[in-house]
Amino acid sequence: MADFWVEAIGLSAGFIGIFAWIPQIRRVWVDEKEEGISLPTFLAVTVSLSLWLVYGIIVNSIAMIISNILTIGFILAITAGVYRIRNRTSEDELSKQTS
Repeated sequence: MADFWVEAIGLSAGFIGIFAWIPQIRRVWVDEKEEGISLPTFLAVTVSLSLWLVYGIIVNSIAMIISNILTIGFILAITAGVYRIRNRTSEDELSKQTS
C-alpha cells in the first residue's frame, strides 16, 4: 500500500472530483432538468471509472477504490434521474396523444 500522504493526496483529489458531480445531481433530481446530459458519455465515463477501480484494487490504493466507487455511485444516481425524467416525459406525451 502506498504511503499515507500519497493516499491522502489521492483521497483529496477523489473527493474534489466527486463534488464536481453535485451540480449535475441537483440539476437532475431537484430541478428535474435533463437537457444536455449525454447518457453515452456517462456510460463511457462509468466504464473508465470502473477500469480505474479495478486498477486501484490491483495496486491496493484505498484512495482510488473509495473515489471511484463513490463517483460511480454519483453517476448512477444522475443516470437514474435522467431515465426517470425521460420516461415520465415520454408517458406524458403519449397520454396527450391518446386523449
